[in-house]
Amino acid sequence: MPFKTLTFFNHAGGVGKTSLTRDVGAELAAAGARVLLIDLDPQANLTGWLGVNGVQVQGTAYPVAVEGADLPDPVRVHGLDLIPSHVDLALAESQMLGQVGAVLFLRQALAKVADRYDVCLIDSPPSLGQLAVMAALAADHLIVPVPTRQKGVDAMPGLQKAMSTYHRLRPDLTVALYVPTFYDARRLHDQELLAQLRDHLSPLATPVPQREAKWLDSTTAGEPIGVYAPGSPVHQDVQRLTREIAAAAGLPFTVPA
Repeated sequence: MPFKTLTFFNHAGGVGKTSLTRDVGAELAAAGARVLLIDLDPQANLTGWLGVNGVQVQGTAYPVAVEGADLPDPVRVHGLDLIPSHVDLALAESQMLGQVGAVLFLRQALAKVADRYDVCLIDSPPSLGQLAVMAALAADHLIVPVPTRQKGVDAMPGLQKAMSTYHRLRPDLTVALYVPTFYDARRLHDQELLAQLRDHLSPLATPVPQREAKWLDSTTAGEPIGVYAPGSPVHQDVQRLTREIAAAAGLPFTVPA
């Protein structure tokens, strides 16, 4: 199968990008995919939420972003290969501005490892800076989490503008799936906002319910939800979403129902 890169993208923070990157990646790996995760957020939450510590900046995507270097050797964790992050990755933002074509360096580096993996999932930083542009332009498809909160709807014009810009640079770049997150079916507010998302966004995934307790506990443990709480309702939510993402992106892996 052809190697695919999916970037979990939204310039707003707190929308579920990192949790979904980690847990969808783990489900794909459990289904037999060779999965590479890349943490491009200097906050390094994906790295920490997989229990990885002691990272040096040279072991991150920093050399890729500022020098066009090859990807560093990944960290192997929970059946996944991870390019971790570090707070000093933020220094790449200003340095990339002085490099012609730097926003394409990650895409070029990924082409060199395409024979080692089936899919790469990128956790994009919550910004519209150079690292976020690099994350988007490296992708074959974007996965866009949108919370069923007013801030999710308010962020859509800026998000659509950014994606229009990226599409001009990469006409083949598509949004494989918009993912409603933190959905509480008991709240009229959530129901109304989900209806708005259905009216304006396509394709739209089944909403991911708000079940924060288990996710918070799994991040503390440094384990994907399928490892921390297998068979739990939140794990079943992730399995369903992974099936929808795999179908939308054309990934031929069967995730258990």
